Amino acid sequence: MTPFDYSRAGDVAEAVRLGAAAQSKFLGGGTNLVDLMRETLERPSALVDITGLPAGITERDDGGLLIGAAVRNTALAEHRAVRTRYPLLSRAILAGASAQIRNMATVGGNLLQRTRCTYFYDDAGSRCNKRSPGQGCDAIDGFNRNHAILGASTACVATHPSDMCVALVALDAMVHLEGAGGKRTLPFGEVHRLPGDRPDQETGLQPGELITAIELPAQPIAARSTYRKVRDRSSYAFALVSVAAALELEGGRVKDVRLALGGVAHKPWRALKAEQVLRGGEATVEAFRAAADAELADAVPLRDNAFKIELAKRTITAVLGELAGDAR
Repeated sequence: MTPFDYSRAGDVAEAVRLGAAAQSKFLGGGTNLVDLMRETLERPSALVDITGLPAGITERDDGGLLIGAAVRNTALAEHRAVRTRYPLLSRAILAGASAQIRNMATVGGNLLQRTRCTYFYDDAGSRCNKRSPGQGCDAIDGFNRNHAILGASTACVATHPSDMCVALVALDAMVHLEGAGGKRTLPFGEVHRLPGDRPDQETGLQPGELITAIELPAQPIAARSTYRKVRDRSSYAFALVSVAAALELEGGRVKDVRLALGGVAHKPWRALKAEQVLRGGEATVEAFRAAADAELADAVPLRDNAFKIELAKRTITAVLGELAGDAR
């Protein structure tokens, strides 16, 4: 592990000041960052400990929530308002990791975790544009069963590992940031980037910007929602395909819908095409399948992961069917 300086921030202003130094990293739970440092994939010159920053969850008068970035994943999943108003978020977090990791990991850190692509981690023997831009991507012609089928590029086919982020993009969350240039908010769909020709540029955050909170708008539709994760084993494992969905019916038709996919793209994938097909239509299995077909129409499989296309379609159809059945 490369030597580094360590400091502990007493408040957000101090964290931003310390984090402005070149090659510094914010340390929350450290469940991903420390692993990357051990593998020398991350080599920060300084760590800014932000575990002492406020970690509360504030219930807004309009029914929304403001979640401090230092809130632990377990605390968020177990919060009464999350379980009742946004059950898909609670279920996504509980599906995302072991209890030990959830107890340590922070909400802000979850947003910034990096891919678990084995070629990214193999610094000694594999080419990876995310790790070293311009080097190449060995996953494209290698073992790519777990890799992307949507939004990938010739530079990178890695997938985003988070479950929580799939739920947050479905919920139209907003991310509150603070940096040297002041405060700003970013729609959740703009937090993560598709790879293009620069897969090393993973987020829309500026250097040194600190995530201070995640805002969930009041979403009555989210009260009837769920998250389903398909993986190789029921214990701690990353998604082959996951679906976050919320559904509102009126007279047997889809009044409104939220849909997002995980395990299929470089970023949490908002299924906007499927949502458009569904709104105003009949809530039938055939309609749900047609929406899934529309969303996956542009999927580009690799040698080992073509099964993900049909798996995603079936999972979308099953999850929407489950929610429609609950509504009757």
